[in-house]
Amino acid sequence: MKISVKECADTLKEKDNILILTHANPDGDTLGSGFALCRALMKIGKICAVINADDIPKKYNYLFDDIVEIKFKPDYVVAVDVATVKLLGGLEEQYKIDMCIDHHSTNTEYANLLLLEDAPAACQIMYELALGVEVDKKIADCLYTGLTTDTGCFRYDSTTAQTYRVAADLIDAGADNGRINRIMFETKSKTYARLERLAIESMRFYEHERVAVITVTQEMFQLTGSNAQETEGLAPLTRQIEGVEIGITIQERPDGTCKASIRTFESVNAAKLAACFGGGGHAQAAGCKFDCDVKEARRLLVDKCREMLE
Repeated sequence: MKISVKECADTLKEKDNILILTHANPDGDTLGSGFALCRALMKIGKICAVINADDIPKKYNYLFDDIVEIKFKPDYVVAVDVATVKLLGGLEEQYKIDMCIDHHSTNTEYANLLLLEDAPAACQIMYELALGVEVDKKIADCLYTGLTTDTGCFRYDSTTAQTYRVAADLIDAGADNGRINRIMFETKSKTYARLERLAIESMRFYEHERVAVITVTQEMFQLTGSNAQETEGLAPLTRQIEGVEIGITIQERPDGTCKASIRTFESVNAAKLAACFGGGGHAQAAGCKFDCDVKEARRLLVDKCREMLE
């Protein structure tokens, strides 16, 4: 059942022992949303925690490095920035989802209660949620992280005037915008730099160079000392090539299957392309998974791109 921001806030105020789930391969928006909500709930005396199926990249440590881990039996489970249970990386097998707070139009309404708003980032919705607590520096850092990462440092078309207003409010509340932007967009580990070089070398073009595909293999991780946690910055590279309308990054998983990150411009809906393979996301940024190898996934995706570009 869909609910309003007020209904969501009222429900959370009534609950305790709240477990917050973020999506697998966590990014700034799911983590920023999760830890901002956790901090707000703790301010009103709730016991809560945030968990993820995968390891959290070290660059996000500032979101939670002062939070003391508390073990408890959850009475209420909330998923944030998670469009489908498949994105929970196995956590859906352990927990029944009571509530979801999300901004993806492709949300499958898997939770009992759903707060779904049209916003460029889940953190923008979380800011509106408020819960009646003052937004301190730590909460502001969490929310700003989600805003800036999901809007590409406010470059994407999804960014609205309200997004800028919220960002300004967060900076007034103490968000370290310069440092966060530097960490998210201007800082690369040496292992990532090596991986990026190989990823760019792997780029292939299709459909009169309107489609660009990057392939990231397990061998590339071994050669560079990198890992799946460092692939977040690769997907936008394909959109930077002149003439490319669909950019795809296919990442091989340890079991030989793979996942794809899709980036597009207005001419193609990335969410519709991903939905053809059981995935979803936004109009210009989406993703999906494949139970086949990288070569077969690339063939399937390019074939579907051909159909959508005709």
